[in-house]
Amino acid sequence: MRGLRAFAALTLALVLSACGTLPRDAFTASDLGSVAPSGLADVRFSAVDPEASLKFAQGVHDRTAGRKVNVLAISGGGSNGAYGAGLLVGWSDAGTRPEFDIVTGVSTGALTAPFAFLGKDWDRRLTQAYTSDAVDRILQKRGLDLFFTPSIFRNHALRQLVDKYVDYPMLYAVALENAKGRRLLIATTNLDTEQTVIWDMGAIAARGDDAALQLFREVLVASASIPGVFPPSLIEVQGANRKLSEMHVDGSVTTPFFIAPEALLLSILPGRDKSGPGEVRVIVNGQIDGGFGFTKGDALSILGRSWIAMNKAQMRTHLTANAAFTRRNGGVFEYTAIPDDAQGDFSGLDFSARSLRSLFALGYKLGKTGTAWVSPTDPSAEVKATRAAATPSPPPAAQARVGG
Repeated sequence: MRGLRAFAALTLALVLSACGTLPRDAFTASDLGSVAPSGLADVRFSAVDPEASLKFAQGVHDRTAGRKVNVLAISGGGSNGAYGAGLLVGWSDAGTRPEFDIVTGVSTGALTAPFAFLGKDWDRRLTQAYTSDAVDRILQKRGLDLFFTPSIFRNHALRQLVDKYVDYPMLYAVALENAKGRRLLIATTNLDTEQTVIWDMGAIAARGDDAALQLFREVLVASASIPGVFPPSLIEVQGANRKLSEMHVDGSVTTPFFIAPEALLLSILPGRDKSGPGEVRVIVNGQIDGGFGFTKGDALSILGRSWIAMNKAQMRTHLTANAAFTRRNGGVFEYTAIPDDAQGDFSGLDFSARSLRSLFALGYKLGKTGTAWVSPTDPSAEVKATRAAATPSPPPAAQARVGG
C-alpha cells in the first residue's frame, strides 16, 4: 500500500505541476537529419534501426572470434536497484560471478551497470553507492517552484551521487575493458522520437577527455530520470542545420531491460552457431508476478494499481521475448527477481536508507547462496512434450516392420 500511496502522491503532484515547463527551443523532424548527430554516430544507435542493430551484432561477432557471447542485463526499478546491487556483491563473494562480454543497464540498472561491468574489485564502491546515508537525500522535494518545473523532485542529489562515483578512474577502467572487446551499453528514451537509444559507454570512455566524462555522467542520469519524479536530461547535439537539445528520460519508459535491439528480437543472428548469445542473465529489480492487493474505489488507487500491473505485465512479456531470442540463437537464459513472498515496499519510490539496505541484504543473500536464478519455461518444449505424450506408440508388430 505504501507503493500505491507514493504513486498517488506522484500523480497528484504531476496534475498540480502541469504548468511547469523545461525551457528549450522547438525543432522539427527535418532538423534532426537522417544520420546520427555530429560526434555521436560512433557512440549510440536507435534500438529500432535494423541497419545499426545488425552492424552492432556483426561487430560483436567479429570481436568474439568464434565463441559464444555472455550477456548481463540489469533492469530498471527505481529504489529496487539495491536488490540487484546486493545480488552482484553476493555473487562475487560466492566466487561464481563470471565476466560478461556485454553488460547493459536501464534506469537504476544504468547506475549499477558500470560497477557490474568492471567486476568484483568495484564491489565496495557499488555497496557504498546503494547503502550509504547519501541515498536518503535522493528525493529532494521542491518548494513553491514545484508549479513551474517538469518534476516533483530535484535531481541534485542524484547528480551528486553520479559525480562522486563516476570519475576519471572509472572512465579509464571502462575504456581499458572496451579496448579488450567488451561492451557496456546503457539505454535511454528519447522523448522527441519515442525511441530507445543505446549508448556505447566504452566508446564514450575511450575519448578520455572532460567532455567524455560529462557525457558519460549525463547518459547515466538521463537513464535514471523517472518521468515526473526527476527532470529529464537535455543532451545538446548538432542537427542537420543547427544545434538542438534532445530530451532523454528513463530508459525503462520504452524497455524494461536490454539484451538485443528491438529490430533483432525476432531474428537469427549471423554466426549464431559460433558466436551467438551464450549465457544470458537478467537482473530484474522488482517483482514480476501478480499478487493480491485490495484496491480502493478512488481514482488514484485505481491508477496506482493499474500502473503496477502494467509494469509487471510488460516485464513478463519482455522476459518471454528475450528468452525465446536467446534460445533461438543457441544460448541459455536465466533471470532473477525480488521473490514474490518478500515483504516490503517495492514501488521503486522508497529511497530511504533503511529500505535500500534491506533490499541490498536480500539480494546479497540470494546471490551468495546461488538461489537467485530461474530458468523460464520454454513454451515450444512444452508443446513438443505434450504432442509426444498424446501421440500413441505403434503396436509391436508395426515397430518391427519399421525396424526391419
